[in-house]
Amino acid sequence: MSDLEAAPAEAVCEATPAPGPRADLHPARVVPLGGVRGVSVERVLPQRDLPTVGAWCFLDHFGSITPAEHLPPDIDPHPHIGLQTVTWPFDGRIRHRDSLGSDVEIEPGQLNLMTSGRGIAHSEYTVPGAPAGHGLQLWIALPGDRTGIDPHFEQHRELPVLDRPGLRATVLIGALAGVTSPAVAYTPLVGADLTVDAAATTDLPLDPGFEHALLVVSGELTVAGATVTPGPLLYLGTGRDRVDLAAGAVGAHAVLIGGEPFAEDLVMWWNFVARSHDEIEAARLAWEGHDTTRFGDVPGHPPQQRIPAPPLPNLRLRPRKRRITG
Repeated sequence: MSDLEAAPAEAVCEATPAPGPRADLHPARVVPLGGVRGVSVERVLPQRDLPTVGAWCFLDHFGSITPAEHLPPDIDPHPHIGLQTVTWPFDGRIRHRDSLGSDVEIEPGQLNLMTSGRGIAHSEYTVPGAPAGHGLQLWIALPGDRTGIDPHFEQHRELPVLDRPGLRATVLIGALAGVTSPAVAYTPLVGADLTVDAAATTDLPLDPGFEHALLVVSGELTVAGATVTPGPLLYLGTGRDRVDLAAGAVGAHAVLIGGEPFAEDLVMWWNFVARSHDEIEAARLAWEGHDTTRFGDVPGHPPQQRIPAPPLPNLRLRPRKRRITG
């Protein structure tokens, strides 16, 4: 999916949390995506003091604050480099097309994973007659030795599930408590969709070498002693081999992300993830110059039907730093 901000700003993230278990709430920020419908999303990641969680570097919760009838009906072709996009809908149906020739529909319970590598273009349209969309769009930063790989696309219609008393965890990517997703990951990480039964008290095994964070989608969930409702991201830190969960009277729906702390500094701007300003500038020029050797056309769209890249700011983009403190 896309970052549709019309004027994406540089965000230099210098600090990172101290190692060890934590339970820190990071408020989402409302990001207006513009357009005649006045669409906004809740952007949960990156945060100024939490640029990444493992290799997860971007998380938007769409359909959470904008009325369903005002959601954008389609996203025209646009480019990506240096990342994997994860599309996880809670309702609605989305048609994905890309410059590799992929043309698929996705619905709740299914995962779209697009690896951009050196460059890809894609579009996403809602399916006529389907409910308006609600879900998450996430990005995973590719490690530096994988940013130049060939782009590829996967759709997974069946995903493995971890069942525990009062808890059902669908593993989207990576591994959780010995349950491993078939989706291809390039760094050690996990993404899982959690459903906790009404008034249930349970625990969730974790990898102590990972840092983790949790976003409540609906209901109320007490996690590691912190009561969380939809909106903020709960950062759980590192060093946990499990976390206690207790749902409210109506149960809870949440998403867990985590991974080995990502040691590389990232430059993120618009739909690009790179290591330097020059890489971002070269990708922008290739897109604006319609360089089909890097960003091919998306079948089904005329070549001129493309989202233009915003102008770069009048300064050199700087990395989002990961500095372990404490």
